[in-house]
Amino acid sequence: MIRAVVFDMDGMLIDSEPLWRIAAVEALNAAGVPITVEDAVATTGLRTDELVEQWYGVHPWPEPPRKVVEGQIERRVTELIRERGVPNPGVREILALLAGAGYPLAIASSSASEVIQAVLETLGVASFFSVVQSAEHEPFGKPHPAVYIEATRRLGFSPRECVAFEDSPNGVIAAKAARMACVAVPDPALIDDRRFLAADLRLPALADFRLEMLEGL
Repeated sequence: MIRAVVFDMDGMLIDSEPLWRIAAVEALNAAGVPITVEDAVATTGLRTDELVEQWYGVHPWPEPPRKVVEGQIERRVTELIRERGVPNPGVREILALLAGAGYPLAIASSSASEVIQAVLETLGVASFFSVVQSAEHEPFGKPHPAVYIEATRRLGFSPRECVAFEDSPNGVIAAKAARMACVAVPDPALIDDRRFLAADLRLPALADFRLEMLEGL
């Protein structure tokens, strides 16, 4: 039985994945890494330090230090979220529906705490979540399950009693590795990725979710 719901944030609550790609391309291009927004799709769902490390492995650069590039990306995406961030269609309605039905809600995100805070403030949805967990506090980000395991622990439920809502293949793998049920709403840029087949339910849009769908998970 599903007793609590854990949401990914980027791409799920807010259409921020394109903003992350813009920020990554700007910072990495400035460091001399010749990537495009299309290239940046490959690192969707990764923690910022792991994103930077992955591109450093492909195109190592002498300066600036990787930590500096990481900070540049996070500052830029925070700016973009505050400038352009809007909730994905149906987000407020679904959060209100789940909360009204008595489900405790959490966020489990690869983003840094400052980025999560910017999203919650911009969307005005902080009051819905009793737990907000950033993977910056874990040894590894998604697709490692640590952030989901900690979020469910803080909610007071076992992972098997919780369902994750995810938009990225890395997130789906993280949720399933944590032994959670998973509802996938695939990022359009990644919709053909076969890793989404691991999800228990796939929806074309979050607004298509219905409360009774939890009964079949």
